[in-house]
Amino acid sequence: MTTHGGFEPVFCTIVPPHVLDKLSQAEDPALAGPARRTLQRDAFERTQRRLTTVIGATAVASVADGKPQRTIHDARHGTDLPGHKVRGEGDKPGKDATVNRAYAGLGATFELLLTAYQRDSIDGNGLPLDATVHYDRDYNNAFWNGEQMVFGDGDGEIFLDFTIPIDVIGHELVHGVTQYTANLTYFGQPGALNESVSDVFGALIKQYTLGQTAAEADWLIGAGLLAPRVTGVALRSMKEPGTAYDDDVLGKDPQPATMDDFVRTGRDNGGVHINSGIPNHAFYLAATALGGHAWERAGQVWYDVLTGGELKEKAMFTDFATLTVKAARERFGDGEELDAVSKAWEQVGVRTL
Repeated sequence: MTTHGGFEPVFCTIVPPHVLDKLSQAEDPALAGPARRTLQRDAFERTQRRLTTVIGATAVASVADGKPQRTIHDARHGTDLPGHKVRGEGDKPGKDATVNRAYAGLGATFELLLTAYQRDSIDGNGLPLDATVHYDRDYNNAFWNGEQMVFGDGDGEIFLDFTIPIDVIGHELVHGVTQYTANLTYFGQPGALNESVSDVFGALIKQYTLGQTAAEADWLIGAGLLAPRVTGVALRSMKEPGTAYDDDVLGKDPQPATMDDFVRTGRDNGGVHINSGIPNHAFYLAATALGGHAWERAGQVWYDVLTGGELKEKAMFTDFATLTVKAARERFGDGEELDAVSKAWEQVGVRTL
């Protein structure tokens, strides 16, 4: 398996560490306990990912035939991966809604990549898509570990089942696409771009599944994931970064929408889940300016940059923005696409060279 710049998969979660950190400090042990255990589990899995990177992962056979190869496993509230196989490709839906949602989400991601971008699975060569559900107990996260998807059931107090939002499934799988292409370093601005790319295509997968235009979409990441007691609508908003939640337990959404509010921090790998709000908002602005189905023009430009071979592992926002302008011109000429992309970056305060 090769990628631009070398194969170095990373451990990526949908719920940022800063959210779990805040939750772990709650006075109510029913809230703090699951958050602390989730942080501990994530730390363990992150270490395992590093060890696997050093030792080498087991090779997985890929067959580029334009058809998904999905397998869903059930961890039965344990932590051994992948767990017990409960549904394979072509099997009929069972009684477990979580299994069925995971299966459908993997399929939706595969379909968008193939239909819109002619990409056969996340590696471009028909890589089998594996997922594990019912991971651990009260586990408040979902993650891509470089080889497969894993979903927790949530604690029922703050987070619900992590297979509910299809964009969460798409987000995590697209970390795999990045892994096999630009391989963006998971720290600082490159890490924020890594997260943003997953948010962008996670949102596009949801819009594609629902048949929505850019104007019809909610541009929320993780809508439906927060429990009723939480004052919030999602984990992140691409339309209005910083407004997804404002809760007495979770705190306030810290995402900036422009470079004026860029957050400098050593936490969360240099704020990868925080500053991703800036390129997220740029994509929203470009997509809504163009209208129609966002995966067709704005999404195509972002995909061209991610997979084109020019995006460096340590690319900064300016580098990425410059390449999107170049990609828009190369694919669509000096028309409204170029204008929309250029203005979007200007509006969020990111220079293009």
